[in-house]
Amino acid sequence: MLEYLRIRNLALIEDMELEFAPGMNVLTGETGAGKSFILKALGFLLGDRLAADMVRPGAERAQVEALFSQPEQDLILRRELLAESGRSRLYINDSLRSQESLRDLRDRLVSHTSQHAQQKLLQPAVQARLLEHGLADPTLPTQRDALLEDLRRLAAQREALRQKQAGLAERRELLEMQQQEIAKVAPEPGEEERLESLRAQVRQAERRREDHERALALLHGDEGEGLLDQLVRLEKLLDHLAEGDAGCKATAETAASLREQLTELARRLRRGPLDDDLPDLDKVEERLFTLAQLKRKLHRTLPEILALQDEIGQNLSFLDVCALDLHRLDTEEAALAVRLHGVLERLRPARRAAAAATVRRLEEELRGLGFSDQVRVLAEFTPQEVWPGLHDERGRILWAPNPGQPPQPLDKIASGGELSRFLLALAGVRGEEAEGATFIFDEVDAGVGGLTLNKLAEKLSALAASRQMLLITHWPQLAVRARKHFQIVKTVRAGATFTLCAPLDPAARHAELARMAGGGPQGEALARSLEAAAG
Repeated sequence: MLEYLRIRNLALIEDMELEFAPGMNVLTGETGAGKSFILKALGFLLGDRLAADMVRPGAERAQVEALFSQPEQDLILRRELLAESGRSRLYINDSLRSQESLRDLRDRLVSHTSQHAQQKLLQPAVQARLLEHGLADPTLPTQRDALLEDLRRLAAQREALRQKQAGLAERRELLEMQQQEIAKVAPEPGEEERLESLRAQVRQAERRREDHERALALLHGDEGEGLLDQLVRLEKLLDHLAEGDAGCKATAETAASLREQLTELARRLRRGPLDDDLPDLDKVEERLFTLAQLKRKLHRTLPEILALQDEIGQNLSFLDVCALDLHRLDTEEAALAVRLHGVLERLRPARRAAAAATVRRLEEELRGLGFSDQVRVLAEFTPQEVWPGLHDERGRILWAPNPGQPPQPLDKIASGGELSRFLLALAGVRGEEAEGATFIFDEVDAGVGGLTLNKLAEKLSALAASRQMLLITHWPQLAVRARKHFQIVKTVRAGATFTLCAPLDPAARHAELARMAGGGPQGEALARSLEAAAG
């Protein structure tokens, strides 16, 4: 049951709090006052979308919150609409939740019977589901839908396999040729980088050997005297000079020391560079050239060629086992089709039996809503192939509201008022579903008047005896039966428009009923008579 509803900063509503009672709650007011918008706010709370411009000007966000009394625990819902982004946030019992959380909750909390519901009622798929109401085994449609979904999934897999098989079969010769080219070279991961690094090392080692040889040539001479020979001669000259000039003795010793150092350097250079064993540069270059040829031939880098090698192997393996996979899918499909056939064989007669009971109860409900005693409601079934070789039936509702009329679809002959009463009859037939849900009737009395209006009022009162109901109406004959009556008005303050809603005390309620009855002495008289009849 919906106990409390608060709406803040939504369109013309600044801050509105409503506390509802069990049974019938009526919302009335002048046309355009905003009655239906309160239900729109409740719809937003339960998952409907609203545009960002529905946030009241000057406010950062709109907010709708409600308290639903449930047998297991109370449920608090709050949803906010942000003006800047148009995004919304949902809170369930103060915990932030996803919008999908409302899917299971909505039907348990409210049951709509509105003009929108009238349009849904005219949809064939909705009528087909209505005729499955009351199945002896309510899981049969779910089993059918699950098996059909599995069959469609298998069919999609088989088609994808066949398309891939056809595409690869055309390319098999090319794939095998590419596989052979790659296998002939047998590249390895990282091989190109490793070879280039080895080539750089070998070339560096060769440069070191050349430098050793040039240094030795400078020291010993290539064809003439080397640096060591010239130092020997210089040392002798300095020795002679030192005999007459004591200051040259230190210089001669320096030259001798330098000669000894260079002699030691020459000994080291003769031993050659200390290089590790390096591969043959020609072989490295030859392997790099082979890899480069493969890259040019396949128009790919080496990592791409290695990935291609894996892909080719997988594709050729796929072609080898594809026939087995297709056979497996065919076997699974055949088994599912057998199961689906069994479900359909049980579902068709069960649906017809449930539909017969539903239309009988609908006829009874409609007679209680002012239709002729001869009103007829029929279920028409059309065969349809749901899977190759397997047939189900699609049901739709036909009716003849007046004697002498042939049964026709609802959208051919039903007026708005008739559809309103038809929806109310459906509510009576399906009243046991979502037992704790609040019925919401948005102008269900549209197009109804006279004695039929009284019967409609009696039906709504009977339904409200066991279920909470929110009813928007323009008729005092319905409003007078409410346990709690709310009046919705539009007012202007300081140049701004506001929609207000407040519960009515007995005096205010009488005044509202008189207004709804046309006002003046005649309206007063009708209001008093209706109040007296309602007790």
